[in-house]
Amino acid sequence: MEEKVLEWDYEINGKDFRNAGKVSSKVKEILKELGFDPDFVRRVAIASYEAEMNVVCHAERGVLHLTISPEELRIVVKDKGPGIQDIELAMQEGYSTASPEIREMGFGAGMGLPNIKKNVDKLNIASTVGEGTVVDMLIKPSSIREFG
Repeated sequence: MEEKVLEWDYEINGKDFRNAGKVSSKVKEILKELGFDPDFVRRVAIASYEAEMNVVCHAERGVLHLTISPEELRIVVKDKGPGIQDIELAMQEGYSTASPEIREMGFGAGMGLPNIKKNVDKLNIASTVGEGTVVDMLIKPSSIREFG
């Protein structure tokens, strides 16, 4: 028997604050339609929003790839941007490289990566300075009412 897997790709444009949050809202909408547990939907929505906002605030552009199978949900966000010089430092609450302009808009508080880590089961971040970052998140649902 073949396992059902659903996949979507969403483009994210850097500095596009007008559309910021639309990709994570779409992810949330998909999960609700598929009947996932509300707590699971909340965790995924927080993680996807933080990853999306990191692209908007720091990168030129990126892509969020969403994969859903009966066992797990995976979100991989790849961006073209400055990269992260020190991932361990970036994982500390309150650490931010956001510009003053971004901070004035209410973003860049240094909680993005820590919030992602709190809401996912597995997190892997790979980054090359001057090229970009890949944030790979795995979240296992506690219960699924019905899948597909």
